Amino acid sequence: MPIVKRLFLLRHAKSSWDEEGLADRDRPLAPRGKRASKVMAKHLRDERIVPDLILCSPSVRTRETLERVGIGDATEVRIEPEIYGASERDLLDVLRRVPDDVDSVMLIGHNPSLQALAVSLAGEGSEVARMREKFPTAALATLDFEGGWRELAPGVAELASFVRPKELARTD
Repeated sequence: MPIVKRLFLLRHAKSSWDEEGLADRDRPLAPRGKRASKVMAKHLRDERIVPDLILCSPSVRTRETLERVGIGDATEVRIEPEIYGASERDLLDVLRRVPDDVDSVMLIGHNPSLQALAVSLAGEGSEVARMREKFPTAALATLDFEGGWRELAPGVAELASFVRPKELARTD
């Protein structure tokens, strides 16, 4: 039976632009981002989403998103400096270094590279087209693929779900 891996791609929640002169990587979450991350935290709990490993950009907004979605202490978290400012290819390289004994990974990062990676890995389909159109802040793409992390490549994954916080807030 083939090994199935699960990849969660979570875009950071909405960041604040209130503080002039603040470096991009130091921008915190905006109130809207805090609300959206709370909605996403509930979704993760309800769906029992607890990845084996979390790879997170070092920016303040990604680390605040990670903290606010409240994934359990049992999950290993790595703050990966190369995720900040990474290209789609760079993100793929980071994921290809994940050991094969890890079954699920959540990568918390930034657009446009996160969206480009999700679309590239997933190939086609109506949900992929919706994701290609817009991958808003705090959105979560869940992708499944067979094989090891080194084999992760464009078109090999299937989009299991694409969830936007605005849609989740309507169902509460």
